[in-house]
Amino acid sequence: MKDQPTPDVPIGWEWASLDAVTELNPRFEIATRTDNPNVSFVPMPAVEAGTGIVDVSRTRRLEEVRKGYTHFREGDVLFAKITPCMENGKMAVVPPLENDLGFGSTEFHVLRPYRGISPQYIYHYVSSQQFRSRAQHNMTGAVGQRRVPASYVADQSVPIPPSCEQLRIVAKIEELFSELDRGIESLKTARRQLDVYRQSVLKHAFEGKLTTQWREENKDKLETPDQLRARIRRERKEHYERQLQKWKQAISGWEEAGQAGKKPRRPVTVERLTEEANARSEGLPVNWTSFCADSLGVIQLGRQRSPKNRSRDYPTKYIRAANITERGLDLDDVLDMDFRPDEVDAYRLEKADLVLSEASGSPAQVGKPAIWADQIPNCCFQNTVIRHQPHRREHAPYLYWVYRFFYLNGKFAQVAGGVGINHLSASKFSRMVVPLCSLPEQRQVVGLLEQLFSEIEQNEREIITVLEQAEVLRQSILRKAFSGQLVPQDPDDEPASILLEKIRLDREKAVRGAPTARRKRKTTPVE
Repeated sequence: MKDQPTPDVPIGWEWASLDAVTELNPRFEIATRTDNPNVSFVPMPAVEAGTGIVDVSRTRRLEEVRKGYTHFREGDVLFAKITPCMENGKMAVVPPLENDLGFGSTEFHVLRPYRGISPQYIYHYVSSQQFRSRAQHNMTGAVGQRRVPASYVADQSVPIPPSCEQLRIVAKIEELFSELDRGIESLKTARRQLDVYRQSVLKHAFEGKLTTQWREENKDKLETPDQLRARIRRERKEHYERQLQKWKQAISGWEEAGQAGKKPRRPVTVERLTEEANARSEGLPVNWTSFCADSLGVIQLGRQRSPKNRSRDYPTKYIRAANITERGLDLDDVLDMDFRPDEVDAYRLEKADLVLSEASGSPAQVGKPAIWADQIPNCCFQNTVIRHQPHRREHAPYLYWVYRFFYLNGKFAQVAGGVGINHLSASKFSRMVVPLCSLPEQRQVVGLLEQLFSEIEQNEREIITVLEQAEVLRQSILRKAFSGQLVPQDPDDEPASILLEKIRLDREKAVRGAPTARRKRKTTPVE
């Protein structure tokens, strides 16, 4: 127990090292088993983080696991030693096992309490946030493979009450935790219900149900589907003509510069309104219709990041998929790479551009949308981002909510593909069918969604706050438990000093009776 403070404990308690009250990483005596039964097998994922629940239902034959895995038995305490499992609280008391034998990940330390030491008491102590925090600061090894050394665990001090008081403490902890867990489960249920409500609100919004009453009261502001299609064609044509004018000016500049660099690319336009989109208009209000995304704006994949683009001639800020979060754009870590002047013109983000994450390790994370508000001048975008530049900027807030709906309900995930890294792709995104209504109704939809989502997010923040407070209360219960404040002491209990002396004598007796090879194993004196 080197350099470790030992606060005062109640009369009858003692401080001892974990190595004095538990056998750390006990060996499996292979010679004691000559048969080959099924045994419980516990990989790291079988231990839940922070709950003490462990699934021992998986089995293997003893011959498969007796070498190269960690051995344990019922009543042992499993302690995940590797990051981030240790920090996340993957600890548990081993329940009954298949044929009374268990094996599992080599990333577990096993603590086998000696007689008179409650396994549940040891579990609650080593799984406390205070113990884990100290262990985290004493890990060794490379980043990503850091582990808590066995020597550190063995040397840690633990307050030891009398055996009977250990049982009373465990019973009280479990009683209070049970009440706390019921409250936490209710909060988690409420949070799940908010997710369902969020989905329902978005679904109703883009089925036209959220604005049913508004349409009844504002018939003069509505457009027919034919008028909507005509307006989209007009907006697309106007956008194309603006781009064409810019291109002509760029060509003139390129020719005046002696045709240096790449020739500016002529803009293209989508001339069709697809039958597929029109067919999807069924089920929408009579004043709504549908379009494929590329009918509503220019869709572009960002510029590839490669070694040839890493020189410092034209350093330019750019966003990537990592900058797009479910809460909007995170611009705290914006990188830069070379974009030539003509490339800046092609990939420069403009105010009211919609940006979506094109690539992710998880299909559920593909398609996160955000609106660019020109936060960084002359900022460009990488090819892990899709830009949708609406032909008419007023459509951007409405389209953002449509794409947020597609993201949250998994529609983007359904079309994403790839091995290892999932891609939405600009072509797949272009074919996504977008329900559309008149601009006045779009503004109404956006206003209602902003109001409702603000209320949902406020409720969610309150739930998160209470969940955090519950965890603080859990740790407070543990601190009281291990300082003797959770249950009253009984003067008739046998003092912990006598218990520790019995353990010491039992260990010495076991060492004397063990084979010579085993007598060399170190024993830690009781302090």
